Amino acid sequence: MSTQLQNFLTQTPLVRLYNLPEANLFLSDGEKPYVLKIRDLPEDEKPREKLVKYGSTVLSVGELLAVILNVGTKKEGVLAMSGRLLKEYGESAIINQTDPKKIAQALNIPLTKACQIVASLELGRRFFKVPIGKPQFLRTAKQVYEYLKDMRELPKEHLRGIYLNSHFHVIHDEVISIGSLTANVVHPREVFKPALDYSASALILAHNHPSGIAKASTEDMAITMQLIKAGKILGIHLLDHIIVTKKGFASVPAEYSN
Repeated sequence: MSTQLQNFLTQTPLVRLYNLPEANLFLSDGEKPYVLKIRDLPEDEKPREKLVKYGSTVLSVGELLAVILNVGTKKEGVLAMSGRLLKEYGESAIINQTDPKKIAQALNIPLTKACQIVASLELGRRFFKVPIGKPQFLRTAKQVYEYLKDMRELPKEHLRGIYLNSHFHVIHDEVISIGSLTANVVHPREVFKPALDYSASALILAHNHPSGIAKASTEDMAITMQLIKAGKILGIHLLDHIIVTKKGFASVPAEYSN
């Protein structure tokens, strides 16, 4: 086990702050890596041309954002910029952000580009009455436990995924599965699929123990290790796995130190 992983697994859950290591992979022969530009794409795959020919529903969120931004900067193409915005900020967080200066500062993009994003999303909210909500910020296990108050008295075991952007804001939250009174089944594909769908940088897993015992089982620890390994391959970091009970909580990774 690497020193970094050992340090991750042995920190006290109430004290340990979640951190995100660099996960980007680059292929290079020693020269400056080439960045894909819109002009490199076939005509049918260019976002604007694709929109005109097939309609808006076939475009991904990143492609729609690229159409809004129109062009990139000298340092960054529009496709690279739109992809980075979604990865670093997250779809839900961008939707809920109304201050272009904050987007520009957080993502190091021109203020004009941030204004384009905020203005287009404001139009969407006004037309479709989408409510604005403040993204939840999670950096510690205690904050996660407070966030998961609704899980404390559930009669069956629920497995829940909390998906975060690179700024530790919650961009998606869903119940992955519901088990029996004493057991649950975890499939890595079900855990990481929402992370890919919502361009999450990290996730926190949580499940409740209806028995009231806030201690990780052997199965809990084995599953956590499996998901940590799977997440490293995907570049999506499992920050924590929290066990929730009515009277308290435990961090599964911390159990490795016992």
